[in-house]
Amino acid sequence: MTIKIEKKIKGYQVVKPEDKAAPVAAAQPEKKAAEPRQAEIIQMHESVERPESLVGSTFKIKSPLFEHALYVTINDIVLNQGTPHEQRRPFEIFINSKNMDHFQWIVALTRILSAVFRKGGDVTFLVEEMKAVFDPRGGYFKAGGVYMPSIVAEIGAVIEQHMKNIGLIHDPEMDEAQKKLVAEKRAAYEAAAAGKKAAEAASNTESNASGFPPGATLCAKCNTQALVLMDGCQTCLNCGYSKCG
Repeated sequence: MTIKIEKKIKGYQVVKPEDKAAPVAAAQPEKKAAEPRQAEIIQMHESVERPESLVGSTFKIKSPLFEHALYVTINDIVLNQGTPHEQRRPFEIFINSKNMDHFQWIVALTRILSAVFRKGGDVTFLVEEMKAVFDPRGGYFKAGGVYMPSIVAEIGAVIEQHMKNIGLIHDPEMDEAQKKLVAEKRAAYEAAAAGKKAAEAASNTESNASGFPPGATLCAKCNTQALVLMDGCQTCLNCGYSKCG
């Protein structure tokens, strides 16, 4: 019997007698086993389109770096509404002001932030990133003695406050023992200041604009002007931070 080879020979294999004795049906499973296994593709996504109306909040920022106030509006979308997994999260942000000097970067900032909000996932990282931006001209103190290193940092603080309001960020609360310790340290400091000069007791016991004793410096942890020297150690009367541990 003549066999005509029409394709180029790329390899060969010697057929053994035991191979001929094997049933032909056994070759079929081997063929199936040789086929590559197809991976199961699971697509997890949620197509979120902007509703006709959104709920949100507007915050006013009055900075000495700007002649006019900034108004920051953050709108939220409610996911899984009416279910046990209902969640409210930021969807878009707008910043408006009469001051047009910084219009370009403000528009760019709002567009980028809105894009990150709509992307989903954990967006709380934006707060720390924005609060870490420092103005080369120097920062300023807000009412209450809280230091803001830049206007971008204050916008980040506004976003942080909004996320706290809707439950995305939770403040680590001090326990009763810590609160009692801070109260005791504050009382001891004010008493010591009053005892130094009886004639100046009234002025020494008055608090500054932040509600903390005069002469308090900026705390590196909470950015509040509440750091005082007690027993040779710098101690914050707002958050309890101490350089001595």
